[in-house]
This record gives sequence, structure tokens and C-alpha cells, in this order.
Amino acid sequence: MGLHDRLSRQGDGGTLTVLTPATSQGQRVERDVSTDPYADLKARIHHQCIAKLGPELFNSDSAKDIGEQVYRAVTEELALDRTPLTREERREIVRQLTDDILGYGPIEPLLRDDSVSEVMVNSYDQVYVERGGKLEKTDVRFVDDSHVMRIIDKIVSQIGRRVDEASPMVDARLPDGSRVNAIIPPLALRGPTLTIRKFSRDPYTINDLITFGTLSARSAQFLAACVKGKLNILISGGTGTGKTTTLNAMSAFIPGDERIVTIEDAAELQLQQEHVITLESRPSNIEGTGEIKIRELVRNALRMRPDRIIVGEVRGAET
Repeated sequence: MGLHDRLSRQGDGGTLTVLTPATSQGQRVERDVSTDPYADLKARIHHQCIAKLGPELFNSDSAKDIGEQVYRAVTEELALDRTPLTREERREIVRQLTDDILGYGPIEPLLRDDSVSEVMVNSYDQVYVERGGKLEKTDVRFVDDSHVMRIIDKIVSQIGRRVDEASPMVDARLPDGSRVNAIIPPLALRGPTLTIRKFSRDPYTINDLITFGTLSARSAQFLAACVKGKLNILISGGTGTGKTTTLNAMSAFIPGDERIVTIEDAAELQLQQEHVITLESRPSNIEGTGEIKIRELVRNALRMRPDRIIVGEVRGAET
């Protein structure tokens, strides 16, 4: 990279500000070129590390061990490469490559950020987050659509799901329980789109909802009586209005000696009771067979001697 490029490079996601020659009116024209000057370097180091570590990425005894191996491999390969880098640039590239190999690439820091409740990848160069109920555009960007697809494939393959042109929509979850939705071309016209609703490590209780002003103490007492009285309860509302949060909070009123069966598209309920059986629906395989719908799981749950059946989402025959 030349001196001009280094001086003109801005710190917002690798944006270059290019100054074109003066016009006839004596004005200079600024032109933004949104590109990562280290994209080729990172791709090269990434492939070298994958080839070097190979099966060890999947056979390591602990996450800590594999994390140290990846960090060491990335650092060594970067040291062998002759691309001139400052100490800060080198540290940032090592972090990005480690996140890409071990985690979920550019969005990994967002997933670690407790203040972020949702991550929305609209396209490879447009990533939004939700903080405190407000949407914010971030400086995070992927290299290209293929980079986004690689992260989507990594997420869905962990739970035996797939996403391709024949099955361009998928619901999945991260190991921590965060809910994931991905939709790709031809349905998504601007490229692969990824939405992640983060899993709350410490679920809200009814007392929390009362403190927030979501409901009153009398309402909470009424809901507790409904749950203990085994009434049928339907929780409805728009996206992000707190349906799952309310359901998790209300589930605390279920006595601990009852057998509970939960049925969901993507498991995200956080019940505190000990006697809980979690069922999850399954999409069809690549041959178009093997699909298990929520309706079938509800019917099967009736044969499992449940005291309670909790269906995470109802939108069809299961109702």
C-alpha cells in the first residue's frame, strides 16, 4: 500500500477517501471507495490457517485450546507475510481473522456486546443493531456476499440445517440460544440477509417487568393465578414486543413438580423448572422429505403424559 493510500485511509471500516485532480473551477472532488485494502491479505492468511489446522478445528478437546492454536497460527502466518503493517493494524487483523475462523466474523464483537439485543445484516456492507429499543447503523461490514454466506452456513450447519437456492429461508439458533433467521437470493434481492435476536443470559422475571412498568403488581397476581389454575393462555403481539420475555416470566409460576413439554421452531424458551422436555420442529431435507411440523409435535406431546404443553409460536394447524 502506498503512502498516499495510508494517509487517506479513514478508520471507519476501511473506507478510502480518494481526491481527484482539481476541476476547471479549481475545486477538488472527494470520492468514497468502500473497500477493505487488506481483503486479499486476510483471505490469504485465512486459507493458510484453515489448511494448516485442518481437522484440529473440530477435534480439539476444549474451546480454549483451539482458540490458542488459531491465534498462534494467524500470528505466525501474518509474520511470514511481507505486507507492511503497523502494530495496531496487525493486532486488528489478527482479531478479525480469529473471529472469522472461531466465531461469526465481523459481527462477533456485536454478539459479545451485552448492550446489543439484535443484530441485523441487511447486506454485506450494511449492518444494524438494536440498543435500548433503538436501531443504530454500525461501521461493521463483510467483504462480500460470499463472506455473509459463509457465516450463515456456519451457523445453520451447527444444528443440522441448510440454506441454499432450493431452501432459501432458515430459522436456526446459536449455541447460546440466540435466535437466527437467514434469507438468501433469489428471495432476498440485495444479497444474503441475516437477523439474530440475542439470547438473554439472565432472563427477566415478573418482578423485573413490574419494575419496568410493563405490567402492574395486580396484573402479575392475576397472571400467576391463571397459570396456577391451568388456564389456556395465548400471548400475542408484534415483533419485539416481548412475547417470549413474558412467556418466560410467566413460566416461573408453573409448579416445579409438573411435567412440561415445550414445542418450538427454534428453541429459545428459558424455563427454570427441572422436569422439562424440549421439542423442536425440523424442516425438510435436501430431497424434500423428513419435515416435522409443530402440529405433529403437539399431537405427539399428548402421548408424553404432559402436565403442561407450551408452544413457542402458533401460526398454522397446531393452533
